[in-house]
Amino acid sequence: MRETDLADELFGQPGKTALPAGVRVATARQGGVTITRVEISREGLARPRGRYVTLEVPSVSLLDERDSAVIEAAAAELRPLLPPEGPVLVLGVGNRRVTADALGPRTVQKVFVTMGPRTAPVPGIRPVAAVAPGVSAATGLSLQQLAGALVRELRPAALLCVDSLCSAEPERLSRTLQFSDTGLHPAQPDHSRHLDAARLGVPVLAAGIPTLMQAEEGRDLVVTPRDLDGVIAHGAALLGAAINRALQPKLSVAQLCWLVG
Repeated sequence: MRETDLADELFGQPGKTALPAGVRVATARQGGVTITRVEISREGLARPRGRYVTLEVPSVSLLDERDSAVIEAAAAELRPLLPPEGPVLVLGVGNRRVTADALGPRTVQKVFVTMGPRTAPVPGIRPVAAVAPGVSAATGLSLQQLAGALVRELRPAALLCVDSLCSAEPERLSRTLQFSDTGLHPAQPDHSRHLDAARLGVPVLAAGIPTLMQAEEGRDLVVTPRDLDGVIAHGAALLGAAINRALQPKLSVAQLCWLVG
């Protein structure tokens, strides 16, 4: 099997293989969205213990922050993974200069930021900060170093990482959103982007959309959607809107879109 960041590709394939002990999978249909929830209750499996949710939608290149039904469905799945209160830091992981890897940096541009040095708390509005730290080649610092410094300074209740994902199935490219409460764990075990609660001392969530797939010809070749620019632009807007709605449930999708501009 090709490498994948999607838990339901590993455990949610009915009839293909029996589920290992400690894994539960449930699938539901909500309007035009198929929701698969994977819960892993023990260590030692292909993914860390925790909760994973995937939402299969029409191609995100056809959607954006105006598609309230998809946004509401995504926000409803993300919200229970978050701590009920406290500030949240949204981290846009990736390289904004490489299109397939630019989902994280582009998404944080769509996040409703409510924290600031001179910003007084507003009742009913959750404190949120958002940053795209860049890549180590440009900063000279690893993602772990940058994330650790930000967490120590801001002391958020949770860190939400947004990153481009890898899929094993071509039909999942640009058509799937995944949320998890297990940290940022790329498919490669030695990847430098690993971030989790054990390392940072706060809950670490991850959100993303698969934008690439390992080619059959070998590990050094990847496949991306044909309309990659549209996938990143619309996917970032859609994901940003879902994050905003999950973090600010007292504001409507329309209000959040107006505030973000």
